[in-house]
Amino acid sequence: MHKQDVARLFTTPVDSPAYAPTRYRFTNREYLNIYYRTDLEALRRLVPEPLTVTDPVVRFEVMRMPDTTGLGDYTEAGQLVSVEHEGEKGEFNLAMYVDSVPAISSGREYSAYPKKFGAPSLYVDSDTLVGTLDYGTLRVATATMGYKHHAMDLDEARAEVCSPTFMVKTVPNYDGTPRICELVRTQITDVTVKSAHTAPARLQLFAHVMAPLADLPVLEVVGASHIVTDLSLNMVEPVYDYLAA
Repeated sequence: MHKQDVARLFTTPVDSPAYAPTRYRFTNREYLNIYYRTDLEALRRLVPEPLTVTDPVVRFEVMRMPDTTGLGDYTEAGQLVSVEHEGEKGEFNLAMYVDSVPAISSGREYSAYPKKFGAPSLYVDSDTLVGTLDYGTLRVATATMGYKHHAMDLDEARAEVCSPTFMVKTVPNYDGTPRICELVRTQITDVTVKSAHTAPARLQLFAHVMAPLADLPVLEVVGASHIVTDLSLNMVEPVYDYLAA
């Protein structure tokens, strides 16, 4: 392999890339979102400056992705925190648990998604939409929502999906010192909402040291949505350089 060819590599292994070099298009991407109020001080200990927490609301999500270009069929679950940055409202992506190694690798390397391995699921049980997350052999989250009780305004659903998302991108030097440490922003803009519903919902979180979702306790469920979309992800852009600061 010539030097110029090495420089063109987007990831390794050189003979079998960890993920496909493509723009990911999601068909029938299905969301279960549970919005809940939690402890404000617990949020402030986790959310990095210059983001600010004005309303202690967390979104627990389970996303079923049965048809994704380059990545295939997989499921994710995670927690996102309502934040503001320079007057813009959005969400801080705290953690994502994913059952696909290519999706984990591409999300972490190519962008800044805080992904680690887990076993989420999303399915219909009789008249109930159920989202679960296991870490190893242990259950760490169970979400339940009534199945399609009330149609949701599609513009409102689109606004949920297209909320700006902030994440921390960190890459170490070989000696362990930080090489990149940035706050980045991304936003979905290419989306078609196929269906959207609301219903009563409940969420249980269970303590686990390696999947600490329960460190943000559920004080009150304030909303829930079930949304099916087609969409594409956009690139991330840095908005704050911690090393320069």
